[in-house]
Amino acid sequence: MERTLFEPEHDLFRESYRKFLEQYVAPHHAKWEEQGLVDREVWLEAGKQGFLGMAVPEEFGGGGVKDFRYNSVITEETTRGQYSGLGFPLHNDVIAPYLLELANDEQKKRWLPGFCTGEIITAIAMTEPGTGSDLQGIKTRAVKDGDDWILNGAKTFITNGINSDIVIVVAQTDPEKGAMGFSLLVVERGMPGFERGRNLDKIGLKAQDTAELSFTDVRVPGRNLLGTEGQGFVHLMQNLPQERLSIAVMAAAAMEGCLDLTCQYVRDRKAFGKPIGAQQNTRFVLAELATKTTAVRVFVDRCIELLNQGKLTVEEAAMAKWWSTEEQIELISKCLQLHGGYGYMREYPIAKAYTDARVQSIYGGTTEIMKEIIGRSLKLA
Repeated sequence: MERTLFEPEHDLFRESYRKFLEQYVAPHHAKWEEQGLVDREVWLEAGKQGFLGMAVPEEFGGGGVKDFRYNSVITEETTRGQYSGLGFPLHNDVIAPYLLELANDEQKKRWLPGFCTGEIITAIAMTEPGTGSDLQGIKTRAVKDGDDWILNGAKTFITNGINSDIVIVVAQTDPEKGAMGFSLLVVERGMPGFERGRNLDKIGLKAQDTAELSFTDVRVPGRNLLGTEGQGFVHLMQNLPQERLSIAVMAAAAMEGCLDLTCQYVRDRKAFGKPIGAQQNTRFVLAELATKTTAVRVFVDRCIELLNQGKLTVEEAAMAKWWSTEEQIELISKCLQLHGGYGYMREYPIAKAYTDARVQSIYGGTTEIMKEIIGRSLKLA
């Protein structure tokens, strides 16, 4: 089905980004998979070519265009190439809105130029060892000391955790107020008491640095409070829809990529004297997967349009996130089955897609949490 989402300028942007991936990512990604993180040089090159901070105003070195379609191009091409080590979607889709909407003028001058050049790599620390999707259960605590905050706690599963230069940390600042007692503090590389634990050993996304972070009496200057004190939970809820849509964009692109490579495989692979694709079961399976892929793509593209119009609701983002990721996981499993034993071999792209995809229905809010968000909106009780 023909896509109508993009304009010619987005197509040119896509061509440029593909060339960037071919020249600066493809030759190195296997090495990054082995070492567990990407080289910082790729961030600097991405910044130089305008692939970071597209929505950041030009005065801070950004593209000056608030249009999520550019973000989607980067996510789609990164996903299709299976360059899962690149943390650009987190940087552009998740962190940028916090800095653009919540940072004051001084903070913007301090952080946004480096954000756009790739000199400042960003992360957000919500999840804790004992707290997953239940953000209200966060135990990390910040206590005021004069104009500063003294931060103590631990976070885990933090994307860009090793490479990050600034981390937006969600912390309790007034436990007595429940959901209204959280604030966002920006912790910078080198602050005493801020330590990075191990780079976590995941079953997929091997080149993406995902780390444990600890904070022991970290003195965070008052000027590093992001947004309004006590409004951290509100800030999170305002920004989570774009994060969840970003994951859905990834899911749709992964489905298309895996469907394409599986169709090619069954054309080439022979069994019982003829291509696997000639078998009726193969055609039926792929017909079903092609239909689901198209349906996911149409829905996700519509959500992108709504986001650009400022109309995407929390519930719609939750729908896009859970449905697309569950469909992605199911599709890749069936595509791997059609590869037979070769699908279980790591040198085949479908095997990498299989392990990379599993976290999609977990991070950004699990499928169960997404359904709870949608269910509550239906006012059934």
